Amino acid sequence: MSAEDLENYETDMELQLYREYRDVVSLFNYVVETERRFYLANHVDLQARSAEGEIYFDLTLNDAWVWDVYRSARFVKTVRVITFKDVNVEELAKTDDIPLPKDGSLGA
Repeated sequence: MSAEDLENYETDMELQLYREYRDVVSLFNYVVETERRFYLANHVDLQARSAEGEIYFDLTLNDAWVWDVYRSARFVKTVRVITFKDVNVEELAKTDDIPLPKDGSLGA
């Protein structure tokens, strides 16, 4: 396998992962980003904890999807992450939560 073949394979895998993300994102309520992974989840429990003067985060996700190109099973029941790094949790806006004008115009 040439370097070009390997690069094409990795590009195809990333595109396939993006398409999967696009197809499943509407099934989830939260986007969670850690220093190592990106997740979609329906339930997030984030606890700041302290041990010996150090603060760390104990993160538990239920009903989740993991952004990982090398993982064959991306849907997981439960994920637990313990980290000293930043954790970003965002609630996703549902398309039915966004009010659209009744006449269909977008104000342009």
